[in-house]
Amino acid sequence: MAAPPSDAPRRFELARDSFAFANELFWEYHRDARGAMSFQPRHPKPDYAHRCFVLARAARQFLYHARFDPDPAPLDELACRQRVRRVMARSPRQECAPAGRIVFPGFAGLRDFSRAHEALLKAECGGAWRSYVLRSHWRMVFPISREHQALTAAGLIAALDRGLTSLVHLVQFPALTINHGMLLFAVAGATDQPEFAAYDPNDPARPARITFDRGTGRFSLPANRYWGGGHLNLIEIYRNWWF
Repeated sequence: MAAPPSDAPRRFELARDSFAFANELFWEYHRDARGAMSFQPRHPKPDYAHRCFVLARAARQFLYHARFDPDPAPLDELACRQRVRRVMARSPRQECAPAGRIVFPGFAGLRDFSRAHEALLKAECGGAWRSYVLRSHWRMVFPISREHQALTAAGLIAALDRGLTSLVHLVQFPALTINHGMLLFAVAGATDQPEFAAYDPNDPARPARITFDRGTGRFSLPANRYWGGGHLNLIEIYRNWWF
């Protein structure tokens, strides 16, 4: 049977609460022996791309507003679609009470549900434009100080220690070598260099690892298949009415 509802925040578990499918990339990235990145268009073009912010936000929507119960029989396609729409229409900033969560029977979590209903979720969670038209994007055009990043790190750690999750914008503006959204769900490590575990919509199979160096006041992300590795800035998004 499903666990009884709890008033405590429900902690995000990557294998349960992330999407089974990935945000695809329009570019193929290549890293040379010196670590420099180059890219070229992918052929054929992907049919589900530019939705990193869409998937990060939607994953938290389901964490905040849905409950999965693996025991009863699953709903039909129409009923699933209606319930997904109700989840996506709710606040992306405020978790609802356990009694008010929308129930999805027949699945252990979002990972299972999205494996069975991939096309439905891709259609209902939002178009690529939602990754560009975010009220929080104004922040990246202004200078981001090391003090700002230290305060950001402290706020993220405090939220994660309370069992919350945080949506973040990874950016290097005015360069656009990275312009990406992730969901942070855990933090560990030494106090002078905490390491954040994140759901990366580009790679849902494993957690991304973002570190913060208190000495330099900088976040960093290791090299992966779309990023050459190194320092970047983090902005918390979907936090309040202007973010």
